[in-house]
Amino acid sequence: MKPFSLLLTVAVLLAGIVSCSFVSRGGSKSSLRSKDEAAENPLAATAFDTFEEPAVATGLVVPDTFLLPHIPETLVDPFERAAYLVMHYWDRFDFTNRGLIDRPDITEQAFVNYIDVLHHVPMEKADESLVYTLEKASADTAMYIHFGAMFEKYLYDFNSPFRNEEMYLPVIEQLEKSPLIPEERKSSLRFQKEMAQKNRVGTRAANFSYTLPSGKSHELHKLTSEYTLLIFSNPGCNTCEAVIERLTRSNEVNRALSLNNPGRTMLTILTVYPDEDLDEWLAHLPKMPANWVHGYDKGMKISREKLYDIRAIPTIFLLDKDKKVILKDVSVDAVELYFR
Repeated sequence: MKPFSLLLTVAVLLAGIVSCSFVSRGGSKSSLRSKDEAAENPLAATAFDTFEEPAVATGLVVPDTFLLPHIPETLVDPFERAAYLVMHYWDRFDFTNRGLIDRPDITEQAFVNYIDVLHHVPMEKADESLVYTLEKASADTAMYIHFGAMFEKYLYDFNSPFRNEEMYLPVIEQLEKSPLIPEERKSSLRFQKEMAQKNRVGTRAANFSYTLPSGKSHELHKLTSEYTLLIFSNPGCNTCEAVIERLTRSNEVNRALSLNNPGRTMLTILTVYPDEDLDEWLAHLPKMPANWVHGYDKGMKISREKLYDIRAIPTIFLLDKDKKVILKDVSVDAVELYFR
């Protein structure tokens, strides 16, 4: 199946699970359609159907290609069909065929679509599917290592649009205990696990002191605000400037800021400079929004004690009034969606 055909097919599969909202582990809202809406939609009954190649027996492993599983016709509920898809996604893929490692148009394309599908089921089912996928991949050492590398690339790499550390954690746990993974690789995985477990969604963000340009210091946990948008940024960072510019123009963010008054602070935007060139930071401050709070990490405690996993700048967190993490390492899009 060609990549475009596979993408089209997966899109058809996902058409049955759009809208009934639940909060994913990354903290952002994902879409599942309600069962009532699904019943009214003529696509619901066939939402997870795939087009089969007539000459291929349903359910059999097919060499040198990737085919989506056939979903039983008895499963008409979109939620059940989605759950079936993620648990049987790789049923027809030949994990013993090492030649498919060198065929990203087949294996990696199918993998990317699989990651996308996982965002449409509850986290418990996604975790179960991730573990099962690695069990199937363990049929061949090289393939298992390849799948581990793809999970890291798409779920952990900060450049990945699919980055999701919560989804990556069960993968790390499986790779850590596998005899197929070299010990030096496991050392790297343990570090990734340690950092990914910091400041998880739903937990209280690590406390730290930030120092204002005046020299006065404050603690994050003592900041009184219904919401805190915490941004780790550097002067001279083009991406930071673009993000800050977009936030200043954001209708959703400005609407939240407009609710601030002397008796209640709805939103505080706190930028923190985590590096050591204080002169550069001070010189850059006039370019920063005046209605935000700007501080620096005196003594670089955040970096020294690895309080936050800052792998790229800027890194954005959204915290609630108790400084519990709502959104972790997210985009401006996710912030705007939350306040919409």
